[in-house]
Amino acid sequence: MRTFYTEYKDDTKLQPLVAEISWSHNIVLIQKVKNLTEREFYIKMTKKFGWTKNVLIHQIENQSFEKYQLNQTNFDKAVPKKYKKQAKLAVKDEYTFDFVELSNEHSEKELEIALINNIRKFLSEMGNHFSFIGNQYRVEIDGDEFFIDLLLYHRALKSLVAIELKIGEFKPEYAGKMQFYLSVLNNTVKLDDENPSIGIIICKSKKRTIVEYALQDANKPIGVASYTISKKLPKELKDYLPSSAELKNQLENFTNYVEEKK
Repeated sequence: MRTFYTEYKDDTKLQPLVAEISWSHNIVLIQKVKNLTEREFYIKMTKKFGWTKNVLIHQIENQSFEKYQLNQTNFDKAVPKKYKKQAKLAVKDEYTFDFVELSNEHSEKELEIALINNIRKFLSEMGNHFSFIGNQYRVEIDGDEFFIDLLLYHRALKSLVAIELKIGEFKPEYAGKMQFYLSVLNNTVKLDDENPSIGIIICKSKKRTIVEYALQDANKPIGVASYTISKKLPKELKDYLPSSAELKNQLENFTNYVEEKK
């Protein structure tokens, strides 16, 4: 209680926020999160998505704050303004699949099966509002069959989410293939009252500049992420984290988004 008081007695911004989450959530944040900007993020996410104490701990240990700030998408130009902020929150820069029992050398099929066998943990790592539709989702065009690795649905966005799994480094041609899948989903699977489909390409690794060029002229909403089977954020990504001013601006935008949804 004394620590709680000394932490927030002079912080007029966080004072009203900490009163909106439970005492157990606040204890977790005091113990595990020292950066006040990062605390603000987790408080607002907890309030918006109704995270339990255990979910909050999982998100902190998986460094969700950093992974949301780093994410690479073309959503600024490819997603309607109304859904842009929600869409950005739906994609991380890196996913942690530490719940799968795989060696460092594994195939895409082995990764897919491991995720399906741990579907609840997989959806929890993906984020809020995701529902599972199917794996190796079949679509047919002109007599040819194509299979999407994983097909999810995002309830808040009301969008189909196609996921392609790659066990190697990101290649520019993956974006073209995803655009094809999204066009097919929009024309043959998407319901009339749903929003355009979104694609997430999850690779073992990626070069950020190559991803930027690959998405530069893509007209379908695509995010490119990497995955790891450990919880540690690679050191080289630290240099890409936004500045304090950029973080403040992003959190203000997120706050405005939350207020608009009330």
